[in-house]
Amino acid sequence: MTNPRTTPDFAFEAALSPLRVAGVDEVGRGPLAGPVTAAAVILDPARIPQGLNDSKKLTERARDRLAIEIRDSALAYAVAHASVEEIDSLNILRASHLAMRRALEALQPAAQHALIDGNRLPEGLVIPADTVVKGDARSVSIAAASILAKVERDAIMRELSLTNPGYGWEKNAGYPSPAHLLALTALGITPHHRRSFAPVRKMLC
Repeated sequence: MTNPRTTPDFAFEAALSPLRVAGVDEVGRGPLAGPVTAAAVILDPARIPQGLNDSKKLTERARDRLAIEIRDSALAYAVAHASVEEIDSLNILRASHLAMRRALEALQPAAQHALIDGNRLPEGLVIPADTVVKGDARSVSIAAASILAKVERDAIMRELSLTNPGYGWEKNAGYPSPAHLLALTALGITPHHRRSFAPVRKMLC
């Protein structure tokens, strides 16, 4: 699918009507710690929340508000994860795709078609699917999925920060900020760090 748009709309989903179309997106490929999280959302065409956009373009307050609206109005939604252990054993791309498949498989009612953010389809999908490059800025369903995934993963990292203080995960969500990298040196590696990622792997070596 081509024709990039500057703001997400319902065109991709409308083109596949009357199928139940799920937008799928993930968050957390780049962090040094924590799971990778994916969400799948089937929006109700009659109740699309206003202001849906790529989660990275929204404030935290807007994301939290929209996440509530998405859960209240969607025909179906699901959030799933791939663990740090799965990331290290599979690699981050395959783990991201695993989380996407898990989210899709958890939808009730099930999706009949999927719109996957990115340029590669996860292996093993049991329904037809299309990739949408920069989909979270082009499709409202993928944008909704990006919001749910980010809100859920940010909450997980805030929770982990309570038992792993000093790394700043409540602010950096596990991404390699200067404060996080300094804390790695000062405090060491936790069980929640991705050992296959270069900054962590170098410390182990």
